[in-house]
Amino acid sequence: MSYTKTNTKHKGGRPVKAVKRETATGIRFTKNEYFLVKHKASKASMRITQYIREMAVKGQVTARLTPEERSQVRQLVGLANNLNQLTKTAHQEGILKAMFYFGKYVRELDGVLRKLNGK
Repeated sequence: MSYTKTNTKHKGGRPVKAVKRETATGIRFTKNEYFLVKHKASKASMRITQYIREMAVKGQVTARLTPEERSQVRQLVGLANNLNQLTKTAHQEGILKAMFYFGKYVRELDGVLRKLNGK
């Protein structure tokens, strides 16, 4: 009996990336330049290498949402859930009670939108 060895065993480790970064380059900064770039990268919630790559390729970096903006987005999601409940209430208990809740949610939505617009 002859046995052929097949390599079906998973080797483990990180999966192979579809697009591999193969070329590396170096860049030198003064201490002031380095801390300036590091500060800008942290403001954009990015690693320094990711920030430099975005600036080199696109010429601009779109910053992620600030913690305050994320909080406001969560409030908007909560209001969307409330509107779903409002629809359910309208079907179950009648339109009059739903209109009462609707007025309350509209005022909340106005407040959140004012915060997002900075007014």
